[in-house]
Amino acid sequence: MGSFFRNQDTRPKLTKDSSSCLPWIEKYRPKSLNNISAQEETLITLNHSKDNLPHMLFYGPPGTGKTSTILALARELFGPELMKSRVLELNASHERGIGVIRERVKNYARSCIVSDSDRNKCPGFKIIILDEADSLTRDAQEALRRIIEKYSELTRFCLICNQVSCIIPALKSRCTLFRFKSIGTENMRNRLSYICEQEGINYYSEALDELIKDSQGDLRKAITWLNNASKLHKNDRITVDTIKETVGIVPDDIINDLIESAASKSYDKIQETVSNVIASGYFGKQIIEQVFLRVLQDLRFNENHKCNIGESMGIIDKRLVDGGSEFFQVLSLMCKISENMN
Repeated sequence: MGSFFRNQDTRPKLTKDSSSCLPWIEKYRPKSLNNISAQEETLITLNHSKDNLPHMLFYGPPGTGKTSTILALARELFGPELMKSRVLELNASHERGIGVIRERVKNYARSCIVSDSDRNKCPGFKIIILDEADSLTRDAQEALRRIIEKYSELTRFCLICNQVSCIIPALKSRCTLFRFKSIGTENMRNRLSYICEQEGINYYSEALDELIKDSQGDLRKAITWLNNASKLHKNDRITVDTIKETVGIVPDDIINDLIESAASKSYDKIQETVSNVIASGYFGKQIIEQVFLRVLQDLRFNENHKCNIGESMGIIDKRLVDGGSEFFQVLSLMCKISENMN
């Protein structure tokens, strides 16, 4: 994602007509490696490897620039026009089966580069980008291993994932691993301030602090939320409350009500409070995360109680991911909290 520009932006300026309708995460995506910061070790290695690019595995938290980095590198290697024929980008979470690997990926990997004149201007290979490669099935990864080995002269692979542990060892051994770290506070502040300046957005400094805190190092998320917040109160200055409303942060008084309902030890009180909170439209996962953070700070819980609640929270979070009812899962957590409260 285009998270990581240095303050001095050297990208070509987009005209108003070409960029005004783009989401900000695309409008401010970096166009070259020089526009990327916060991943210095990765940039140094890639800049020194352009003439003999290895197969690559980019891993790290979401929104830290993995996809943007390989796209910027491809643009520098091939130019904007040749990218269309030299780069194949697939999202492995949608096309994750062995059939896609054996057909689409294999066919593209073994296809020859058509124009000899193009070889004189740029490297004589293509690039296949497999985003969210940790979603590939094991069979698909096994099939991909052989394809990477067989067509290395024609094609370089870039696998992108959040969880490198989900990639089989045989694939990891064939790639150079690049770790992407979360974007630091200062880099995020610089980038968000730059976007606000470019877009003519007025904001309070505390609002950016809240945005940075809530995004937890994911600049793609932060830019998207800033984009949404700018539309929420278009002619007003962006405040902390604007950010909280955009992000979906549950107000402190509502979290306090949930904790106090658990302290009452009354199931009817807990059920009524949870029902009112869910009816207000707050996101169940967000409620659970904020409640647990409050529990960690509450002196009415000892270490064993917090461990018990944390274990239950993991189970409840899994149920939510699997499509469980938000009402019942939040209610289950609050009952567990009530059981473990002194």
